[in-house]
Amino acid sequence: MELSMGMTSRVEVEEDSDNNKGSMWDLDQKLDQPMDEEAGRLRNTYREKKFSALLLLRLAFQSLGVVYGDLGTSPLYVFYNTFPHGIKDSEDVIGALSLIIYSLTLIPLLKYVFIVCRANDNGQGGTFALYSLLCRHANVRTIPNQHRTDEELTTYSRSTFHEQSFAAKTKRWLERYAFRKNALLILVLVGTCMVIGDGILTPAISVLSASGGIKVNHPKLSNDVVTVVAVVILVGLFSMQHYGTDKVGWLFAPIVLLWFLLIGGIGLFNIWKYDTGVLKAFSPVYIYRYFRRGGRDGWTSLGGIMLSITGIEALFADLAHFPVLAVQIAFTVVVFPCLLLAYSGQAAYLMQNKEHVVDAFYRSIPESIYWPVFIVATAAAVVASQATISATFSIIKQALALGCFPRVKVVHTSKKFLGQIYIPDMNWILMILCICVTAGFQNQSQIGNAYGTAVVIVMLVTTLLMILVMLLVWRCHWILVMLFTGLSLVVECTYFSAVLFKVDQGGWVPLVIAAAFLVIMYVWHYGTLKRYEFEMHSKVSMAWIVGLGPSLGLVRVPGIGLVYTELASGVPHIFSHFITNLPAIHSVVVFVCVKYLPVYTVPEEERILVKRIGPKNFHMFRCVARYGYKDLHKKDEDFEKKLFDSLFLFVRLESMMEGCSDSDEYSLYGQQTERSREALINNNGNITSSFADPTISSIDSIVQIKSPSHANFTVRSSGQTSSQAEVDEREFLNNCRDAGVVHIMGNTVVRARRDSRFYKKIAVDYIYAFLRKICRENSVIFNVPHESLLNVGQIFYV
Repeated sequence: MELSMGMTSRVEVEEDSDNNKGSMWDLDQKLDQPMDEEAGRLRNTYREKKFSALLLLRLAFQSLGVVYGDLGTSPLYVFYNTFPHGIKDSEDVIGALSLIIYSLTLIPLLKYVFIVCRANDNGQGGTFALYSLLCRHANVRTIPNQHRTDEELTTYSRSTFHEQSFAAKTKRWLERYAFRKNALLILVLVGTCMVIGDGILTPAISVLSASGGIKVNHPKLSNDVVTVVAVVILVGLFSMQHYGTDKVGWLFAPIVLLWFLLIGGIGLFNIWKYDTGVLKAFSPVYIYRYFRRGGRDGWTSLGGIMLSITGIEALFADLAHFPVLAVQIAFTVVVFPCLLLAYSGQAAYLMQNKEHVVDAFYRSIPESIYWPVFIVATAAAVVASQATISATFSIIKQALALGCFPRVKVVHTSKKFLGQIYIPDMNWILMILCICVTAGFQNQSQIGNAYGTAVVIVMLVTTLLMILVMLLVWRCHWILVMLFTGLSLVVECTYFSAVLFKVDQGGWVPLVIAAAFLVIMYVWHYGTLKRYEFEMHSKVSMAWIVGLGPSLGLVRVPGIGLVYTELASGVPHIFSHFITNLPAIHSVVVFVCVKYLPVYTVPEEERILVKRIGPKNFHMFRCVARYGYKDLHKKDEDFEKKLFDSLFLFVRLESMMEGCSDSDEYSLYGQQTERSREALINNNGNITSSFADPTISSIDSIVQIKSPSHANFTVRSSGQTSSQAEVDEREFLNNCRDAGVVHIMGNTVVRARRDSRFYKKIAVDYIYAFLRKICRENSVIFNVPHESLLNVGQIFYV
């Protein structure tokens, strides 16, 4: 039988999660499916989505509820935080308004909506999305578990550049020393910790400010009543998180749109009623006069002005479900003009009512619509809080996937949207901290100071990461990079210098929260890195395994042993530890590696790689399950089924090939791998087999193309003999599977050496050990039955 193996292109196919019970397509279905028709259908769908103006407007409308809630509720508290001690001169209101106008123009409009949002990772935003982009364009990952085959994924997009270009020099500069990689990681972790701080402070200040409207019409109410109302709303908000936003999310966009129309309309009314002269604030001259007149007080008031641009990081982090153009349309058509009108209207009201600065927003509402606006304001504050909490869950999930956060339970709350998740442990921690901040301060001004500190640090982190993205990913001219960097840092460093004056007035809160989370995340990452390095340095040589013979020097008992390891190549140390301490091993051994890549998702059809270890009669395989930082183990009970589906498909594809060798010729890796990845294809079916690749050459891969003369991949097999061997091995695997599956997991304990410094002992022996104790076990994550679990313990010292 002659099979001509041809090249084919990959097509990423979206599958409805309701029908995703078997993530691996059945082999016969794969061989018969006309991929050209499927590709054509997807291209037509893409064109329709791309050019449908109606769909774009609908997405822009929906983005209001998810992306702009936090930014939209800022008018509730900006002027009070700008003038916490009252307004001394009416001209100060004009100067503050001018600062607000230009802050909204420079940071949210120009920097984020039109520049930073374009730096998304296939639609994913946030600090870790930028880090993932950089990891794909430069070798800056601190855990080096990446394989060359990972770069062949359809979602692993990256650009190339000339070796003498400025981008190449930047890449080499980053990669030269390990401390630069660590510095980049710490920078990302700092930004992540500040976003977590936002997840605590945004609900606190938004809900407390909205609840403050009760006191305007009932001046005799104490602050304690307002605080209690805010705490009740917050408890209800966090308690409802486990239901997800899928069922009520359709309400968010209408609520936020109504909110923007109301504040824009009220602002326009107040400008007409009180003082149209506030429109002169569009002249930047009043900014200069404001600082000259106010001196140091004017400078420190920037901490309050900066609250007008809060929510921009949530904007970037929640970008996932909307195209950038839809987000840009929503901001320029609705959000930006309505915010300008809202702030201008409040300024016009304050020009004649300076004593009402404490609750300027509610005081400026016409009495006839006061209570309807109060209800919408409270609803908008809840939506804004929800958006920030969702962004916090999302970024924690990304940190978890990249080995920078302890293993916690992640619940997928929507069957339609992969990005809608819920993290129970973090939800309750956020709720407790949020209630403590709200009840502890009972003051919008101090919470505002804390909020401002968190926001400005996140903005600085984003700017620094964007510099690298512009150089490595976009390959911009250095003049454009300098222009962007200069404008961003001038504005953000100015705000940062202002919030430093308020560290003792509440600004310390996000610093303490961020410091605690930074210690947790960095210590966890350090422990994870050291465990990986231990496995790498102590892995077993292939020669030793081959020397044991097909029986591995033990009794091979019926069944399949799944040995979990962090290594994507080589035989892990726990296996040698296992076979030297026990008298028997299973008839089939499969080394399972689950690793996360710096991509947002790995398509199901490309998820699992299968390789054979040793000669066929050893019955040893490796399965590498690859995930992106947005992927979830949605149905853990199917994970074992996916592995075996891939294994059986591998055996069938392998039997179609000629030239499998038990030799140790590994020199063809660079020449043959890319072509052989695409070569295991039946011309009639046009399927890709990147998830079942028997030709990936590595230290533990025996299945291999013999020589470059086979580059055309015209394979002649002996027909019945090969088919019979395939059937026999598949039957053998099925029998072993029926006999039982045992999950073998390494329980590696990390300890600090006796001569280590005291801070290392504290970090490893206490903090990391405590985190390991309270985090979820791998067996729980993969839903391994307790009766099928075998832990192999080992201790190593760092």
